[in-house]
Amino acid sequence: MDQIYNNSYLFMAIFLLLGIFLPFATIWVIGPFLRPHNPTKEKISTYESGVEPTGDAMVQFNVRYYLFALLFVIFDVETVFLYPWAVAYDNLSSFALIEMVIFVFMLAVGLAYAWKKKVLTWD
Repeated sequence: MDQIYNNSYLFMAIFLLLGIFLPFATIWVIGPFLRPHNPTKEKISTYESGVEPTGDAMVQFNVRYYLFALLFVIFDVETVFLYPWAVAYDNLSSFALIEMVIFVFMLAVGLAYAWKKKVLTWD
């Protein structure tokens, strides 16, 4: 029986090494022979929706975009946690209700703080 487990680890090690080696071999060894290499001026130029790019590529965005995105992610994750809880609510105890009330309260406090700091204004 011990011999079977040793063989299993050997096969697992072989698959692990192949899983690491084959992608690298495909990209760096075999890839240059399979893909065409014909750079032209049009191929190496920057592509921007079929239009010649103008201006600098470095564009600064307002930090409020990131704050809105962060708030969206926070409340999206809240929905991910809230949905399974609501589906299984009948099978849960009252302790689960108290935990969810605390969770939603903490998120509401965070939203009130963001509102107070005027993060949600679009001026």
